[in-house]
Amino acid sequence: MTWDPDAPGVLRLPSGRLVRGRGLRVPLPPGPHPSYGVYLLGKQPPPTEWEFTWLRWPDFRLPADRGRAREVLAEAWRRSVDERVELACAGGRGRTGTALACLAVLDGVPAPEAVTYVRRHYSPHAVETPWQKRYVRRFEPPGK
Repeated sequence: MTWDPDAPGVLRLPSGRLVRGRGLRVPLPPGPHPSYGVYLLGKQPPPTEWEFTWLRWPDFRLPADRGRAREVLAEAWRRSVDERVELACAGGRGRTGTALACLAVLDGVPAPEAVTYVRRHYSPHAVETPWQKRYVRRFEPPGK
């Protein structure tokens, strides 16, 4: 019940978990829908057919509540073992790339290497701003 590893936007984490990143401004890709989504937007997203969590995260910025962001991203990482999890913002690059890099940290990628990992395996344009890069370098799992 996970993603096709060759589908567009699917990131394979070192553990083998698959997570899809995408931009919400483009139509939903063909194929199965997510079973769980995390939407990184400045305002509430419209309803979907699947379960999702809205994480308030204005464009080009950082999450409004960083503690909640750690919890939401940890939940997405846990669910990615056997569910189709997607992370998405408007364009699918900055906020989505930052969140995917945080999932890579949760999956064992050293924080200083996580942006490079996501740029290599998801999009070379992932993580757009210096403060997003710094956020990933300082990202710690919940409870630390």
